[in-house]
Order: sequence, then C-alpha cells, then structure tokens
Amino acid sequence: MSQNRAGAFEKYQFGDTEFEVPARYVRLEAKGFGAQGMVCAAYDTVTQQNVAIKKLSRPFQNVTHAKRAYREFKLMKLVNHKNIIGLLNAFTPQRTLEEFQDVYLVMELMDANLCQVIQMDLDHERMSYLLYQMLCGIKHLHSAGIIHRDLKPSNIVVKSDCTLKILDFGLARTAGTTFMMTPYVVTRYYRAPEVILGMGYKENVDIWSVGCIMGEMIRGGVLFPGTDHIDQWNKIIEQLGTPSPSFMTRLQPTVRNYVENRPRYTGYPFDRLFPDVLFPTDSNEHNRLKASQARDLLSKMLVVDPEHRISVDQALVHSYINVWYDESEVNAPAPGPYDHSVDEREHTVEQWKELIYQEVMEYEARNNLTDGEGTPR
Repeated sequence: MSQNRAGAFEKYQFGDTEFEVPARYVRLEAKGFGAQGMVCAAYDTVTQQNVAIKKLSRPFQNVTHAKRAYREFKLMKLVNHKNIIGLLNAFTPQRTLEEFQDVYLVMELMDANLCQVIQMDLDHERMSYLLYQMLCGIKHLHSAGIIHRDLKPSNIVVKSDCTLKILDFGLARTAGTTFMMTPYVVTRYYRAPEVILGMGYKENVDIWSVGCIMGEMIRGGVLFPGTDHIDQWNKIIEQLGTPSPSFMTRLQPTVRNYVENRPRYTGYPFDRLFPDVLFPTDSNEHNRLKASQARDLLSKMLVVDPEHRISVDQALVHSYINVWYDESEVNAPAPGPYDHSVDEREHTVEQWKELIYQEVMEYEARNNLTDGEGTPR
C-alpha cells in the first residue's frame, strides 16, 4: 500500500483500485468488492468511529450507473432507521465538475454480511431477532413508498452483537423484469414469484425474500437456486406446488401459457420441507421459541400467491417474531415520501453527473471536510 500526501487527501492502493480520501480517515483496510464498488474499513479521526468507505465503481460509465448512484444518494438521505444503513459522509477528491469522476460514500462499519451469518448455527433467539430487524427495516422503507423487491443476504449486514442493517434500496419502480428476459448476472434466488413472472406487486413482495432468507438459515443452503427466471419458477413449484387457477388468471398471456403448460406439482408439506432435525433445539429462554413457531411463520411467508401471503405487519406480530416487538422500532417516524419521479427521469450521463456532484458538494459543505489537523481544505 502506498501513501502520498496530496493536499489534505491521502492515496492508498489496493490492487488495481486507488482510494484517495481526506486525511481524517486513517488505517484503511480493504474489505472486498460489492455490487457497486470496493469497500474499505477505516477510522474517522474526527468522529472517532470506525467506518466503511465505498468507492463507486465507474458511476458515470453509462446512464444506468449514473441514475442508480443518484437514486441511492437521494434514498440514503431520506431514510433514518436503525435497521437501514446510514450515510455519514460523501466526498470526491476532484475539485471541479469537469474533473469529477470518483464518488466515495462513508457509512457505518458492520462486521459481516448475512451470507456469512447464514452458515453459522443460529439459535432461535438470534434467528428471530435478525428476522425482526429485517421486518422493521422493510416496514420503514414501505412507509416512504419504497418497495424493495430485491432483498438478499449479500445486501444485509450484521454486527457481532446481532444488530442488522439493510444496505441498499432495491429495484427502482421502473426496473421491470420480464419472464422471458435474457439471463443477466444477478442473484435472483430471493425474488418473489410476482417479480419473476412480471406481475403487479404490493408490499408483501418483500416478505417472500425474508422467507427465502429464513429458509436458508434453517436449511443451510439456497432454497430456490434457479439459473434463470424459468428455472427459478420450476424450483419454486417443485417444492411449493403449482398455484391455483385464480393465480394463473393474473398472468400476462405468454407467461400464463408457459406456466399452465408446466407439469403440475402438488408440492410438499412444510414439515417435509423443513423437518424438526434442521431447526435449532427449542429455546429454554423466557421467550420459549420453538421449531413449530418458526415453521408456521415460514409457511405463511413462502406462499406463491401474494393474495394469501402474510403481510409485514402480520409477520411482526407473529409469535416467533413479536417477542422483540418495540413500538419505537416497528413504527419509527416515517421518512419523507420518496420522489418516484427520479425513477422515471431521463437525463444524459452529464446531467446525472451534475446532480450527483451537487449532492456530494452538499455533504462536503455540511461536514466541512477537514484534514487530520482540523483545517478545512
């Protein structure tokens, strides 16, 4: 790792990626690559806390990347909930709009993502507490009119004290998917049937993803590991059974034609899909959580037809979850409503770039970015 002084900024090299950060951030350590860029852990000498710094990878390479970066910015500023990651700061080492090319986001540092946690032997207390926090975070997003539709373990982070935060804001409202779409590289194992099949959706689309994550915690492997949308659908109906004719009537004609011509599956009862042997032993804590309660919740979340699937509010009062119920967490003040016109807006890369630059400058002004000695640069 090389470090050289560049005004009030320091340069660090991690493989092919250069991090150029204000001198207030020290002890940088590469943490890995996420979907949108590289993340480093660091220590903020001004606030005296450990942070995560994410460098967005080529945010202005095309309109899609630029628009996504702007949307994440707007949403991170909007939400304020303990179970959703908070944006502490944002900066760029470039000093003019013309030079502007790198965006860095500073967030709270967490210990692991849920992929790593799923591999552990979790007891009922930890499992139900993680699920409770997921549901609280989702409810907060819903209160701003944000329906995620793409929750997955890699985008959920956890601390060693079992506190959990959702890392991203899911699919933009305009991000339609079609069933016959060419496969593209994205984890779709946790996407609900109504997303896979290109149907309408409502808030409980996110409950399906929570059910998939819970099932994976219990089984220790992905429930529906489809290679594309069609394979994904087949994996779902083989286990849960073919949905009812009333579900079929809500499908688009071409999708309905395919779905109705699949072999019919009766599916398996949940005590076969998730036998007692897979669960932790029943709890002796005061909560007395049991496998039967966990299985009952799973059977209400993993329902193909959203009309019959449990809602977020119902899940929060289920006996497996409500032992953690805290009014201030469940019904935290709603964020301001998200302006969905951002999702519909058409701009050039240069226009998105200018909007993002304004957002970054706003953060820099608010945080009065300083060098290590506290002198504004």
